[in-house]
Amino acid sequence: METRIGFGWDSHAFKAGVPLRIGGLSLEHPEGLQGHSDGDVLLHAITDALLGAVSAGDIGTFFPPGDSRWKDADSAIFLNLAMEELQHAGYRIVNIDTTLILAAPKIAPVSAEMRARIADLLNIGIDQVSIKAKTP
Repeated sequence: METRIGFGWDSHAFKAGVPLRIGGLSLEHPEGLQGHSDGDVLLHAITDALLGAVSAGDIGTFFPPGDSRWKDADSAIFLNLAMEELQHAGYRIVNIDTTLILAAPKIAPVSAEMRARIADLLNIGIDQVSIKAKTP
């Protein structure tokens, strides 16, 4: 089987009064990530990586930020569509390797739960998901 590798990247500004969602989890933090959907940068980056691996476009192609249907949407919806595209193209995930770049909140205390959530969303083993965090 041919091997494909996708690369995804995302960034959102922090905004007061918005819930913080990263990696499919709600995190305690005074600010959330501003975005048209729930602003989950990690799920957005993974979605783009999966779509890119099979040359299916990007998250904005499928879920335009100006479309009111996606206002405050759960980013798991985006990830699910990317999985469908991947499977339709005849591929499967071998592993996911991610890096979050942020000063706060600390990711280490929730990384195991985040890995489990992403593994569940992608229907893969937790040992196939890596989440690292770095400070800018």
